[in-house]
Parts: sequence; C-alpha cells; structure tokens
Amino acid sequence: MGVRTENGTVKTDRFSMSYVSFGSGEKTLVALPGLSDGFATVKGKARLLAGPYKKHLDDYTVYMFSRREDLPEGFTIRDMAGDQAEAMRALGITGACVLGVSQGGMIAQLLAAGYPDLVSGLVLAVTAPYASETVKDAVGRWTAMAEKGDHKGLMVDTAEKSYSEARLRSYRKLYPVIGRISRPKSYDRFLINARAILEYDGRPYLDRITCPVLIIGGSEDRITGREASYELHSLIPQSSLFMYEGLGHGLYEEADDFYDRVFSFAEKCILSP
Repeated sequence: MGVRTENGTVKTDRFSMSYVSFGSGEKTLVALPGLSDGFATVKGKARLLAGPYKKHLDDYTVYMFSRREDLPEGFTIRDMAGDQAEAMRALGITGACVLGVSQGGMIAQLLAAGYPDLVSGLVLAVTAPYASETVKDAVGRWTAMAEKGDHKGLMVDTAEKSYSEARLRSYRKLYPVIGRISRPKSYDRFLINARAILEYDGRPYLDRITCPVLIIGGSEDRITGREASYELHSLIPQSSLFMYEGLGHGLYEEADDFYDRVFSFAEKCILSP
C-alpha cells in the first residue's frame, strides 16, 4: 500500500493557497519552503515532494504550503506569516512542529512568535533573523538578474552559492542547458518574495517564541552566512543549534541525516493526540 498523498487548496475570504500533504500519522509537521516557491508552487506535486519524508509517514502527516496565489506587490514576511496562520486554522492544524527552510524559516519565526497555539516546536534551517549584508548581497544579485530576465545567470549563481564543491562537480554539467529549463512565464512572484526577504527584520519578535526551537545551519552557507545561525540561537529562548560543517545553504538536500534530525526533534515537541 502506497503513502497517502493529497494535493489541496486552502480558500479563505482573503486568499487561496496551494498545499500538499502526505502520510497518515496522528502527529503533524508543517514545512515552509524557501524562495524557490517564487518560481513554482507545490501545487500538484504531493508525490514528488513526499520522498524525503517517507520513512516517518506512519507516525506523521506532513503538510507543505506555498505562499498565497496572486501575491500582492509589497507583501511582507509578516503578511506571509499571517496567511500561514489563517491557512492552518482553516485546515484545523494546531500544535504542529514547523520546519521553515530559508525564507520559509523567516515566515516560521513570525508564525511561532505571533501564533503560539499553532506551533509546538520549530526547526529553522539555513535561515536568518534579518536581512544581513550577506543576505542582501545574494538576494539582491538574484533580484537584479530576475529583473533582466537572466534565468541562466540566476540558476547558476543560486547553485554556486547553495551546494558543496562535491555536489557542484556533477551539477555544473547542467549549466549549458540550465537557462532553457524551468524558466517561469513571469518573474513577478519571485521578485515579490525576494523583496520581502530584503526588507525582513524579525529581531524585535524573536523573544516571543516560547516553544522549543532547533536551529540548523551550514558552516559554508554563502546565502545567509554561518553567523546567522548563531545570531538566531542568541536571540531565541529555548533554542539549540546544530551546525553542519562543510555544507552550505543546500544542506537539506545534501545531508543524509537532515530529515532524521528534524523528526527526532519533533518527537520531543509533539505529543500524540
């Protein structure tokens, strides 16, 4: 018997939001992806996205959310956190462990700070408490490339900043054709997400997070910088920090034990209903 999967849409009075879910467990993990959601939402991809979570899906149901459809200009990380809370309430999700990756981690910070009943535990992976100069340099470059329609440059620069040299040796073989694949019809959604990152500063809210928090960083992260993980750890009460030495922003793809580490932490935060 295969893993139960669902491709769904949350519709409220204010917005529609795509999500996928997989698994049949009583415990809940909510996953919030990074800036890649600006290129392609999770819509229709439940079976594709379930892979890394499969060994835990007897005990857990995992929900992965995109940002709302038709993102307005000037939408902020705080706005996205408000949407996420409303979507979770609409689906009856409370007391979940939330995994936020990169920009998803920024949204998760404000979700946990502002809506504590929804979050029983928080995993913040390769993310930052504010748009530091390191973040602004990376995301600012991508914003400029997107505004010019330089898709190949954007994809190559993202890869070079995300992966270890070992992963890049094989990935670079795709560079000659990378500008012709996965090109979006419009960069508008990506740019709204990217500009929200550039304006983000969650530091005034982080001491409001009351649930246990696991921060996961990479020593070679060239997008947030390794120091971002240490800053988060210093600003969030009840937080612990794990640093992958030798890995960067794409560590959630490269570290074999990443998801085991996430679910091991979730087990300490979630009680079965």
